[in-house]
Amino acid sequence: MFQSRWLPSLVGLRVFGVVGIQISLPFCMASSFCTVFSADAKFFIMSTPETFPEVSPFLIHKLILSTIGKVKIVKKPKPGDLLIEVSNPSQAATLSKLTTLGSLKVNNSVHKNLNFSRGVISERGLKKHTESELVQELSNQKVCAARRIQIKRDGKLIPTQHVVLTFSTPELPKLIKASYLSCPLKPYIPNQARCFKCQKFGHRQQTCRGASTICAKFSVAGHVSS
Repeated sequence: MFQSRWLPSLVGLRVFGVVGIQISLPFCMASSFCTVFSADAKFFIMSTPETFPEVSPFLIHKLILSTIGKVKIVKKPKPGDLLIEVSNPSQAATLSKLTTLGSLKVNNSVHKNLNFSRGVISERGLKKHTESELVQELSNQKVCAARRIQIKRDGKLIPTQHVVLTFSTPELPKLIKASYLSCPLKPYIPNQARCFKCQKFGHRQQTCRGASTICAKFSVAGHVSS
């Protein structure tokens, strides 16, 4: 029997290991994010045609302080971009309307991933509700997407009581209230990509740059485990 105590290690795109059961989430990671960003957005990407490495970081820092105020974090994820975490909604509103920083033309957009959080609820009382119904009823608690976990048994997909909820806020709540039901939330932890050629994590076999195939059983190059 599939039990909720296994959920933190099993939640993912597709997991094997429970006898006779295949567990899957029928959606890709990117498609399940909300398309509408709330006022809780804290992470922004600032980009400019004139790459930031060509401008003094001290000058950029002073311009951000004078224009937006003291923010929590400023990082450079890639050339030409700055990742900014604001401290309050007022800074977020100012940053979203900002078109120039000193003499630099800038474009600011909300980060597509960091402004969301995901958690899993396990409640039998909600098993008969559709995903759209859950989103509608829980929207006042910042729920903007829901996907029910399914198990595959004897070639058939069977819905479970476990639902992955996406929140339009970076902070994951400890629980949600479904009418009179209190549903604790567990952080959603997707499975890390694994390459079955070099047996390393972080990429898949199709994009592996390894020269030879590594045995998954003995970690030796030159033969494949059977």
